[in-house]
Amino acid sequence: MHALALADRTPTTTRRHATLRPAEVAHAATVSARYARQADERGRLNAETLAALDVAGFARHFSPGRPDGAHGTFTELFDAAVAVAEGCPCAAWCGTLWAVHARYAARLPEEGRAEIWARSSGTRIAAAILPPAGRAERAAGGWRLTGRWSMASGAEWSDWLLLAAPAGEHRDDVRAFAVPRTAVTVHDTWDGTGLRATGSHAVSVREVLVPDHRTAPFAALLDGSSDPGPRCHTVPAHLPGPLLFAAPALGAARHALAAFTERMPAASPVGGATAAADALARSATEIDSVALLWRRAIGRADAGPTDAAAVARNRRDAAYGVETLVTAVDRLLRAGGGAARGGTDPLQRCWRDVHTVAAHGALRTVTAAQAYAAVTVG
Repeated sequence: MHALALADRTPTTTRRHATLRPAEVAHAATVSARYARQADERGRLNAETLAALDVAGFARHFSPGRPDGAHGTFTELFDAAVAVAEGCPCAAWCGTLWAVHARYAARLPEEGRAEIWARSSGTRIAAAILPPAGRAERAAGGWRLTGRWSMASGAEWSDWLLLAAPAGEHRDDVRAFAVPRTAVTVHDTWDGTGLRATGSHAVSVREVLVPDHRTAPFAALLDGSSDPGPRCHTVPAHLPGPLLFAAPALGAARHALAAFTERMPAASPVGGATAAADALARSATEIDSVALLWRRAIGRADAGPTDAAAVARNRRDAAYGVETLVTAVDRLLRAGGGAARGGTDPLQRCWRDVHTVAAHGALRTVTAAQAYAAVTVG
């Protein structure tokens, strides 16, 4: 596989304003929608879409380096991700992950945070943390990191990467390491059924020295913290995480519903009108229901308990909600006729994207069910 060169950089001057303003999010949705088909065919986001995501403020939403000292909410990020995903789920996926990874990197030591956000509060951070891979060995002043990680969405267009690896002699001692993009090789491996433009390629590093101030125990990134700091940096990762991973699927499902509605006369020949109307009504109801469920759930990440019961409830709502979206979009595709199965058709593209989001490990219904049962019954 050939390595991908650094490309499609956005000047840091476009990454310094307030974050996720509705008008700028709407602009990002419009721009990404304009290039969504091209992105799907090329397997990459273009410079215009990346710039629009930066102006909207995804990467700086949870940044501890924001000049105004403010921090965004999970609800704001969720709403922005859904809005952009109605135009291009791939753009929403990358933008959301850049926001989430800034939240993780905010748990690094102060010197490490200062280095990562030295040039801009809009630093883009990709991550390959689950499952941990590679190895890290103690060296003078830090750790020597080597390995290959199977998937890191948006790595090609990022400034830094967070990589998780077993540290030292014990495989269960896992740490997260912040590595500059210039030290990372991105391999052209991603060829997914959906989310084709997310650049979720494999990445590797070889004998990279990571100083102590750019590493932290892996658990510190994921577990809740009682340390002083804004709520968006200290709640358990699984409280908002699954819902934020799932948000692009809601936008894609809404796009699929709109595409089906526009073509409904063509999809409803004599004798088929009743079936098409039934598909429209059922799927619209399911999509609206998931939106209401998830909006309430993401609000719990911004306020309220952060205990195991709250985390399990949100994981449950995210996993079963995305399963419902899969059902809704499946029905629309079946009722859409042969034309909907064309490789460039927006309904088919949304169907592929929703299925790919639903396959993410954070959205597995069995795992969510076990966690929910454990705190509800146990």
